[in-house]
Amino acid sequence: MAATAMFVEVLVVGIGFLTSLGILAAAVAGPGNSRRLALVADTPLAAGAALALAYALGILIDRAADTALTTVRRRLRSQSFPTSAAYAQARLKISEMPELAALADYARSRLRVCRGWILNSIMLTLAIDLALWRYSVEDRPLLVATATVLGTLAALGFYLSWHAITATGYRKLAAQTTPAPASALPAQPPAPALEAP
Repeated sequence: MAATAMFVEVLVVGIGFLTSLGILAAAVAGPGNSRRLALVADTPLAAGAALALAYALGILIDRAADTALTTVRRRLRSQSFPTSAAYAQARLKISEMPELAALADYARSRLRVCRGWILNSIMLTLAIDLALWRYSVEDRPLLVATATVLGTLAALGFYLSWHAITATGYRKLAAQTTPAPASALPAQPPAPALEAP
């Protein structure tokens, strides 16, 4: 089940990036060449190749996004776990609790999609802007401005979602795996002194 979910996550990220590459290629090729390329792309063989390429690109973008966010991720983790060893130990503990492990997997799934779509939003915005300048369209400045604003908002939204999911995930993991402190025993009154006979 986890492997299937991971495949879908990577594919969702990869399809977004492949779409931006397609728009970019169309912008570079221009209207005439794009029409000819569209005939080649509209085949089952091209669809299969695109699916395989989307999966490979999804892995690449996921790793790139993870690397780009490493500093922020480590800072968020240090707020809940003092050391990497403490975090690794908590992950090991949570794996022994199936219900909590399933919830943690779901959170990581959303996290990976948001992380990849931060980069996808940026790439799609740039590709769409370039295509709008390359093709003859009405109200070009308005369309470019709209695409840029929406793309920027999408990238910001995905970043804030990733940030919130990451921070919450670390806090919950720490709370679920840190044993509650033992309550202190109430102070006992001193034993009465024995009087000498």
